[in-house]
Amino acid sequence: MEKVKRILINYSVPIAFLVLSISAVVIAKIPWTFLAAEVVRRLSRNTFLVLSLIIPIVAGMGLNFGIVLGAMAGQAAMFFVVDRKISGVPGILLSMIFATGIAIVLGWLAGLVLNKARGREMITSMILGFFANGVYQLIFLFFAGSLIPFSTKAMLLTGGVGLRNTVDLWGTLAGALNSVWVIRIGMIRIFVVPLLIVAALCVFITLLFKTKLGQDIRAVGQDIHVAEVAGINVNKVRIIAVIMSTVLAAIGQIIYLQDIGTINTYNSHEQVALFSIATLLVGGASTMKASIWNAIIGVLLFHTLFVVAPSAGNKLFGQPQVGEFFREFLAYAVIAFALAMHGWKLRQMRKA
Repeated sequence: MEKVKRILINYSVPIAFLVLSISAVVIAKIPWTFLAAEVVRRLSRNTFLVLSLIIPIVAGMGLNFGIVLGAMAGQAAMFFVVDRKISGVPGILLSMIFATGIAIVLGWLAGLVLNKARGREMITSMILGFFANGVYQLIFLFFAGSLIPFSTKAMLLTGGVGLRNTVDLWGTLAGALNSVWVIRIGMIRIFVVPLLIVAALCVFITLLFKTKLGQDIRAVGQDIHVAEVAGINVNKVRIIAVIMSTVLAAIGQIIYLQDIGTINTYNSHEQVALFSIATLLVGGASTMKASIWNAIIGVLLFHTLFVVAPSAGNKLFGQPQVGEFFREFLAYAVIAFALAMHGWKLRQMRKA
């Protein structure tokens, strides 16, 4: 009985979401082919971003709300590639290279700040995201077209300064990875290349934690003081973990946006951390422990509910918007629950 109770406590969020998802599917009465097609597409589109959260969690830094910095780096790189009219897979690869360079710098700066805020990394990374967003808005609203030259005038506002609210990727980067290899099973389209990239990242993360660096990251996450006594340069390891997370988030945002087909210049990056973190937590992760399977299960459960919530809201209340509000509420509620459980477990550990 005690074992069952412990399982229910540890996996309460995935179990609750599984029940909610099944209930919503039954209520919405959505065709399974449509649901499968949507979930498979979201699996290839969103999983990379969710996986970018794992390394900082293992390093003991909690949920990295700072992946929004990586998302900004990815978008910035795509703006310049689109401006130079480099399309297709070469454009995506060039975007990833540019984004990696920007993300390394941003991740290093974020790592330095987070090292000064040990024990408060989550709230600090969230504030860093807000600050970086302000700088991002300043650059692309006031410097683009003036200090930063853009040859494609259609990307700029009427006055020639500042990027437009949306940047269209059709004809350049939209679907560049998706269209390389598509498997069709009835109505279901499986975009193989993004899924292969996700699989490659899973292999990379698995192999990383078998290396000396990976073992150091685990040691730092388990106990900073013991790691320091063992001769590990804790600050350096934590900075490397943040840099890796930021770079992966930048690449993940590029994969996400090429699937969407447009960039909402000033908003596309804002909800990246919120929904990626909520997705990981739905998969059974916590602020102290996360795995690849948590990310994959989280994407399946969270996005199944995302797909069916508007239809379920419409069936129950006659308003699809109710489902939209419900999705937003769930994202925040899951994060709040995870943080509450984190605080409760810490208190239990101190009592023991």
